[in-house]
Amino acid sequence: MIKAFLLLLKFAKLGPVLKTGGTMLISLGAYAFIFGWRYALGFVLLIFAHEMGHFVAARRQGLDVGAPTFIPFVGAWIELKEKPMSALQEAHIAFAGPFVGTLAAVLVLWVAGEQDSKLLLALAYSGFFLNLFNLIPIAPFDGGRIVGLLSPKIWLLGVPLLLGIFIWNHNPMFLLVLVLLVPSLWHSIKIALGKAPPDNDARYYDVPSQDRIRYGIYYLLLVSFLAIMSVQVHEQLQGTLG
Repeated sequence: MIKAFLLLLKFAKLGPVLKTGGTMLISLGAYAFIFGWRYALGFVLLIFAHEMGHFVAARRQGLDVGAPTFIPFVGAWIELKEKPMSALQEAHIAFAGPFVGTLAAVLVLWVAGEQDSKLLLALAYSGFFLNLFNLIPIAPFDGGRIVGLLSPKIWLLGVPLLLGIFIWNHNPMFLLVLVLLVPSLWHSIKIALGKAPPDNDARYYDVPSQDRIRYGIYYLLLVSFLAIMSVQVHEQLQGTLG
């Protein structure tokens, strides 16, 4: 009886690991069915790198956070069991995901060049575009949580960007993500227009000017780098197919 209880405690401790590993395997299987297992494995690992950026940043901020959970064709998320204390803390956690995800994509691109691998080149492009997409300046995307430090009104810029991406890229996966996010996006638009109160009180947004400027610069630099790399790597892919 005691051994069974100890075994149960052991599995309880492994719960977060099993949840992350299990949902990763489900996503891997779903992506592999369409794209093949090699691409699927790389894509899931790139998402994992992005989410672990958020996870580590939240832990370093002293917040209680759950391990990443994956949903096929939607992505993944970490569960913040405690809300950030300020807009600055939220921006820090939001920025860490695409930053680490970008580093992972750069590493894949370097290996692709060393190995002359079209598969890795395609994965690098996916990594750059995935993180660029997450930086669209409207909540609940990472970009919206970063620019929210400056002003929620900036979220209005995210609406035409989302529409532009949808017109340019008729990807069913992208449409699915948009459909699932409609309630959150609509809520963000109402806040930006002043039709709904902010989710947090005024003290939440009481951030020193130098921190606002710093994260504004971080955001623009990362967006610019990802945009350039997405275009360049896409052109390389087109060249290899031509």
